[in-house]
Order: sequence, then C-alpha cells, then structure tokens
Amino acid sequence: MNIEEFRQHCLPLNGVTEKMPFDKANNDYDRNLLVFSIGDKWFCFVNIEVFDFCDLKSAPDVSADLQAEYEAVKPGYHMNHKHWISVYFNQDIPDKRIFELIDDAYQRVLGSLPKGEREKYKVSNI
Repeated sequence: MNIEEFRQHCLPLNGVTEKMPFDKANNDYDRNLLVFSIGDKWFCFVNIEVFDFCDLKSAPDVSADLQAEYEAVKPGYHMNHKHWISVYFNQDIPDKRIFELIDDAYQRVLGSLPKGEREKYKVSNI
C-alpha cells in the first residue's frame, strides 16, 4: 500500500475531508501528518512522507484483540490508547484488513456524531 491508495480508500467515504493541521509543529514528522475526518471529528491520520503507519479510531475491546492478533497493531501514537490504535504497514496485517479497520473507524466516528449531522452522511458507500 502507498499514500495514494490509502487516500483513495478514505476520501470516497461520505463526508470525509482531509487536512494537514500541524504546519506549526516542531518536527517534520508531525508537520507531515494528514488527518481524515468526518464533520470535525478525526477517524484516522497518516504521515504522507514516511508512510510507516496510520492511527485509527477503535473500540477498546477491538483494540485489545487486534494487538493480540497482530504485531503491527500498537496503542495509538500521541492519542488516547484506549480509543486509538497505530497500524504499521508492510508487517503482519494485510492491506485488506487495514482497509476494513479504516471503514470501522469511519463508522465509529460517524455513529458518534449528533443525529442531525449524522443524517447528512447517512448513505454510506462502505
């Protein structure tokens, strides 16, 4: 997988936007983080230059199971370890499974939006 395949999976999801909000960060790594969100809530982010892993919103029980199953899944980088996971590319987790986790993160955040806002994105292409 590469950054363009990653973006092409995320961007068609209803209501998804991307941005690079850390242009004033103290280091290049954080400045190069691309964030995907629905409404104003993030569901994943990735470094566009290094492209070593992505952080994804996850349920605590799912997160624990994934970390037990895959060495490539760790607690979320710079995020709440209970609700976020870091998924490292080119390790023991297949790209197809990463795409499924992206979809799950999207649905998790979509479901947390207020009803009125959620209705705008009701029809999903997942």
